[in-house]
Amino acid sequence: MVRQTLTKHPWWKIGVIYQIYPRSFQDSDADGVGDLAGIEARLDYLANFGIDAIWLSPIYPSPMADFGYDVADYCDIDPMFGDLDAFDRLLDGVHSRGLKLLLDFVPNHSSDQHPWFIESRSSRESPKRDWYIWRDPLPGGGPPNNWISDFGGSSWQWDAATGQYYLHAFLKEQPDLNWRNPDLREAMMAVLRFWFDRGVDGFRIDVLWHIVKDVAFRNNPINPMWTPNVTERDRLIQRYSTDQPEAHEITAEFRALADSYGDRVLVGEICLPNDRLACWYGTEDHPQVHLPFNFQLMETAWDAVTLRKTISDYEASLPSFGWPNWVIGSHDAPRIAAKIGEAQARIAAMLLLTLRGTPTLYQGDEIGIGEVQIPPNRVRDPQDLRQPDLGIGRDRSRTPIPWNSSAQAGFSTVEPWLPLNEDWRERNVAAQDQDDNSILSLYRSLLALRRSHNALSIGDLTLVDAADDVLAYRRQRANEILLIALNLSDEPRPLLLPENTCIAKVLCSTKPIRPISSTLDPNEGLVLELKEKS
Repeated sequence: MVRQTLTKHPWWKIGVIYQIYPRSFQDSDADGVGDLAGIEARLDYLANFGIDAIWLSPIYPSPMADFGYDVADYCDIDPMFGDLDAFDRLLDGVHSRGLKLLLDFVPNHSSDQHPWFIESRSSRESPKRDWYIWRDPLPGGGPPNNWISDFGGSSWQWDAATGQYYLHAFLKEQPDLNWRNPDLREAMMAVLRFWFDRGVDGFRIDVLWHIVKDVAFRNNPINPMWTPNVTERDRLIQRYSTDQPEAHEITAEFRALADSYGDRVLVGEICLPNDRLACWYGTEDHPQVHLPFNFQLMETAWDAVTLRKTISDYEASLPSFGWPNWVIGSHDAPRIAAKIGEAQARIAAMLLLTLRGTPTLYQGDEIGIGEVQIPPNRVRDPQDLRQPDLGIGRDRSRTPIPWNSSAQAGFSTVEPWLPLNEDWRERNVAAQDQDDNSILSLYRSLLALRRSHNALSIGDLTLVDAADDVLAYRRQRANEILLIALNLSDEPRPLLLPENTCIAKVLCSTKPIRPISSTLDPNEGLVLELKEKS
């Protein structure tokens, strides 16, 4: 279905982004790991599904200590995924289908195998020494301050050869870059130009709020709310190791560069409260990222009262020119269906695709992949291996896509790098493609609605009164009024309509469409077209 023309709105406002974790999308060369040729082979699926842009998790050369987020060369492709020719073919295939392609940009740190870092650690006199963050030990010995790595342990790694520590916010194999160094800064801007020149349509910027550190390297304060059942990182409040004022100037440079290429988009991974998150939009005269990622639907309690407050508070925090965005899944978070069950995962799909703003889908959520048990001998995630008792492993959200019921689920011809979901023979793309009542069909219907109803893609949002356990809101553009009513309980609930309105049409339901009365079925979500009573 062709989207109605909205000439004054850029594609990233009216579009839907779909995240691909390349290792787990489609294997084309029988090594058990997904690759660029595999993604290219599945482009028709993505185009027919109804999304507008693809975001690829890192595909750069890497030792894979953190599965690509340890970059050894920012301007090439890891042989595991293909090469630059394969990338160009994929990009051409994406663009020929009217889609956009976003890459993951990892500016906070590189791999310790990157030539820059190898040169930096070779000598204190190295021209690239200051491209990374090196510090002397404390006078009595030990790390320069108390900062804790996101993966546990000190953020400082001792280098005996040069007698200093280097900083790493994540693994020791991921040394932090020094964005206060102008030569490093220019080198990284050249990376963005390299890919923009090649034709990419934008970037998701990894851990953007980390990229600048306190100039005095002050100790982070103790977190009085910390308990041992959460990550060691949270024992401290990251006041001085993240979200520094100077990072906003750098981000504005990213934006100016992106804007110089025309219709490009920057999505910033920024995990901060609303008031601080909103700062990353910048100002109208000095903009920063187009979309500071909003993870709140993944983090909030799943009940109507909390979700209503989450939506209201987030909308209220946005600057007048800021465009909202929402996400319910990612390569780092537990699967939404594992958290709330498939019935409510359908509700989550309707919520995500009918809220005001740009939605980002994560591969596999469209078929409702739930909890995937990873046997201890198959765990690959370094975060899980380092803190195994916390249940924070990310492998469970990175398992391969089951395409059909053939051997290895059509993902590969050999055993995949991670286990498939246990129900892959029934829960796969081909099976759901033939079922009008599948969660995949629901996603397709919702995506088609966004294309045909501007009230969903660009209209205003107003939260409205609803029965207990029901989240309801109105989307409106011009004379088109839609009501979204979501029953977050497993009991029937009254369906309340705004005063002086009645139902003109049922546009979508999370269940088989039925004659609508004054009641929402358990776990039912509806998109209704309203009309005024005559």
